[in-house]
Amino acid sequence: MPYRDLRHFAETLEARGLLRRVRVPVDRDLEISEITDRVSKRNGPALWFESVKGSDVPLLINAFGSVERLCVALDVESFDGLAAKVEDLLTLADDKPKTFFDKLKLLPKLGEIARFFPKEVNEGPCQELVETAHPSLAAFPIPTCWPEDGGRYITYPLVFTHDPETGKRNCGTYRMQVYDERTTALHMHLHKDAMRHFQKSSEKRQRMEVAVAIGSDPAVCFAAIMPLPPDVDEMILAGFLRGDPVKMVRAKTVDVLVPANAEIVLEGYVDPAESRVEGPFGDHTGFYSLADDYPVFHLTAVTRRRQPIYHSILVGRPPQEDCWLGRAIERLALPVMRRQFPEIVDVNMPFEGVFHNLMIVSIKKRYPGHARKIMHGIWGLGQAMFTKVIVVVEDDTNVHDLGEVAWKALNHIDPERDLEFVMGPVETLDHASRLPWYGSKVGVDATRKWKEEGFAREWPNEIVMSPEVRDLVSRRWDEYGLSKP
Repeated sequence: MPYRDLRHFAETLEARGLLRRVRVPVDRDLEISEITDRVSKRNGPALWFESVKGSDVPLLINAFGSVERLCVALDVESFDGLAAKVEDLLTLADDKPKTFFDKLKLLPKLGEIARFFPKEVNEGPCQELVETAHPSLAAFPIPTCWPEDGGRYITYPLVFTHDPETGKRNCGTYRMQVYDERTTALHMHLHKDAMRHFQKSSEKRQRMEVAVAIGSDPAVCFAAIMPLPPDVDEMILAGFLRGDPVKMVRAKTVDVLVPANAEIVLEGYVDPAESRVEGPFGDHTGFYSLADDYPVFHLTAVTRRRQPIYHSILVGRPPQEDCWLGRAIERLALPVMRRQFPEIVDVNMPFEGVFHNLMIVSIKKRYPGHARKIMHGIWGLGQAMFTKVIVVVEDDTNVHDLGEVAWKALNHIDPERDLEFVMGPVETLDHASRLPWYGSKVGVDATRKWKEEGFAREWPNEIVMSPEVRDLVSRRWDEYGLSKP
């Protein structure tokens, strides 16, 4: 059964001992971050701050900060179960009817997909209280996360926009720096769908209507951060993940649908003619992203539950909550990558690489130059285009064992021969690139080299003990009087 809302999920975590309540008063600025950072670094529980100074609204943070909590959130036993769900969906999508009878056979499957589509309803808990005359952010415990931040930040907003030409919806997570009670920045990255909507609105010289949900059920929160192809509705993915359609209600002052079960909804607009300096912001890279000009969000209404929960996330030097969300995305994306590149065995984007900086890929190598084909293929895949370093190894390497990867890669490469540099788009948060949004990337071919790839020497065998001796020593181990192996 899907979670009704964010509080249903929080209750489930608490019942399983995966959430701790902090009952003493805490300061919203920096203190919450320091507590959360320490808890995140030791893989601790979700945190419910009951008493944030200056607000009557409790704050939930670190809700998705472990594999276990994410599996609870998405109702799977493991991330493998998450990948299996995606495989099922891809199988449905792959069925192409060839005959009339094939079409008849496909009807039940099409109905299965259609039942995940969002459903519009007339009312929802997110509109129990409506303020349009004097909307304000003042009541909410929006924290300052790090000492050099430009201000207080809404860090887990579910931002809903529409393409002004096609009307297609996008839901993304774009941080919002609070300027005052009625205006914020809207940090839409250049390569994201919301910025594409904004640019189209700019060309038409019209405001872009925006609605921001804060706190929804886990599937909606997760879908908002998924790097989906352009114009794919995140709410369909959310319906698929939760096994039930997302109920949406129309906002009061803008023509935008929002999740009916949200805790808080901010309605408003951005004007293409207006921008303002946003930042710095302590980001998931572990460094401050630099200040720059971004669109300004103007508040026209606040709707909320009578007793809402403020949902937040802390980002900073890994590991943090967003690392575990990124790991879930990695596992969800793997089946999709395998559909396009069947030779891919596994992928790992280590936390230390903050995902866009390093991807390790294992493949079943079948022909000369295969590793380079995979590098360029990945650089051509949506958000994967930002990957700064791609290391390709063979299928006998465990990509999740970084020691094994380093050992084999460093033994397998001739640096001049096996490193391939390319130029292209880079992540907005890459502070080392020569220009904003543009820089170099490198692929490392750490596979065994073939003579067809110009390797004239004999490739040595890896040192492996014979199975017979391993079995003998295993059987006799207790006789040696040594500690357990």
